[in-house]
Amino acid sequence: MSRFVAILLLFASGLAPSSYAASYDLVIDEGVIEVGGKSQSAITINGTVPGPLLRFKEGEDVAIKVTNRLATDTSLHWHGLLVPTAMDGVPGLSFPGIKPGESFTYKFKIRQNGTYWYHGHSGLQEPVGVYAPLIIDPAGEDPVKYDREFTVILSDWSNEQPEKILSKLKKQSDYYNYNKRTLGDLMRELGAAKSQAAKDSIIEDRQAWGQMRMDPTDIADVSGYTFLLNGKDPESNWTGIFKAGERVRLRFINAAAMSFFDVRIPGLKMTVVQSDGQNVQPVVVDEFRIAVAETYDVIVEPEAGKAYTIFAESMDRSGYARGTLASREGMTAEIPPLRERPLLTMADMGSGHAGHDMEAMKKTSPMPEMHRSMHTGKAPMQHGMHKSEGSSSMASMHQKMHGKAMMPGMTGQPMQPGMKPGMPMDHGSSMPGMKQGMPMSRSGAETAAYRTLVYQDLRSLVPYEKKPPEREIQLRLTGNMERYFWSINDKKYSEAEPIRLRHNERVRVKFVNETMMNHPMHLHGHWMEIDNGQGPLGPRKHVINVKPGEMVYFDLTADALGKWAFHCHLFYHLATGMFREVIVE
Repeated sequence: MSRFVAILLLFASGLAPSSYAASYDLVIDEGVIEVGGKSQSAITINGTVPGPLLRFKEGEDVAIKVTNRLATDTSLHWHGLLVPTAMDGVPGLSFPGIKPGESFTYKFKIRQNGTYWYHGHSGLQEPVGVYAPLIIDPAGEDPVKYDREFTVILSDWSNEQPEKILSKLKKQSDYYNYNKRTLGDLMRELGAAKSQAAKDSIIEDRQAWGQMRMDPTDIADVSGYTFLLNGKDPESNWTGIFKAGERVRLRFINAAAMSFFDVRIPGLKMTVVQSDGQNVQPVVVDEFRIAVAETYDVIVEPEAGKAYTIFAESMDRSGYARGTLASREGMTAEIPPLRERPLLTMADMGSGHAGHDMEAMKKTSPMPEMHRSMHTGKAPMQHGMHKSEGSSSMASMHQKMHGKAMMPGMTGQPMQPGMKPGMPMDHGSSMPGMKQGMPMSRSGAETAAYRTLVYQDLRSLVPYEKKPPEREIQLRLTGNMERYFWSINDKKYSEAEPIRLRHNERVRVKFVNETMMNHPMHLHGHWMEIDNGQGPLGPRKHVINVKPGEMVYFDLTADALGKWAFHCHLFYHLATGMFREVIVE
């Protein structure tokens, strides 16, 4: 065969060497990793957990060959990347998956830059090792100045297989809540009460929680994890070495299955410069909460001759991931103690709903009765509801709260007369100025000298053109904790119709979280332009965390044809139904 014919054949196959500036070969296989001094069975990418860092340059054409050596189908999804739908890596939508013993080559053009990651989207493979970092360098000069960088990928590891965890949750949803209040706790509280009114308040509080079938310690669905930083447990102490005078960029990625982390570096301020791969105006903070699947880049300036602990504390305070920044090998820094486990309050149960309407309801309705009507229409509350279990009461509740009925199904609604571009569609909600998304707000223990990041702080480095939306879609985040399934608009994925959008349609989406859990929502193939009160500087995100009882708005342009996944990124919420197919046509 002549060289000319060979080149023609290569071009015909789409694998011409000159077509792809960057190429990688990845192998997904069973393997073994060490966690806590013990060998654990895992699924690895090229033999490691996390898998290898992939690095691209904006504008490149890339080819990534993935070979499956498992006994079951597999896949990889390029989280946050704008790729053709056939390359997005979600089996059952526009991609068949990769069969055992076969290979698939993902091919796409890099259209962005920043910190991202990739992970499995088949079965229950992601929590047992199928995840890895991905970095894209900008085509031009990077607006973020730094001398050294480290990728910090956080994750949670369980010695139990995901199938077993899910089975336990289905049988007993609070199986992993090891801190539930007991009768003994109640007796001690009553004994310490200094008045009959205080005792009555304690009893009323316990009755309210009992009617909701919840506990104030119900912070996370799953506990018992070992938390990892770059695949290493706290004792193994991953270490990054810096030199005197360097500005160090830390690229944080939360690749956990179910865990949120509160990240701080005692002794160092952190300057947030990027969120979900998008550059933001610098924000100096002491701490930030990173939801599952989010990414944050920060700049730190460590002092010569010192060591610093990177401390990523789980939201439920059940443990931490830890690493060290040091000026030489072998140095360590003090590890701060875990802070007190947080407790939910009745205020948390509805604090995110629209300001004055919700406050008025609290004043006019006994709390237990309000929560029964919110979640079942009768006793007792179940973290949401199934459609057959009181949806009419829920609709009534929302009419009272927001002054209008909920939108049926996913039909959308035109812009209301007299509304200005960017104005929230629901007049009962005042999004500008609302501290949304990140559960931590500037209250409580925080002082003027100690700052935590909230979504409202995020301002895009450059303004975006904000075209007004043509219609609004409401997505109610729902579920049933007793039966442990999670849903959108009271329907699990298996029961739901796709969300259909017109190509290039401009849409406003309203999240209403009717459950008592956080939901980090991820839309494939598109940017979500969160309405955080910053107008044209509102940031673009690929994950938006929606707190319990909260309403959050975002706008999107449906500019990517095809079928796309839209789901909660908490692994067992996704696995039990909080998922939708979005079709852009």
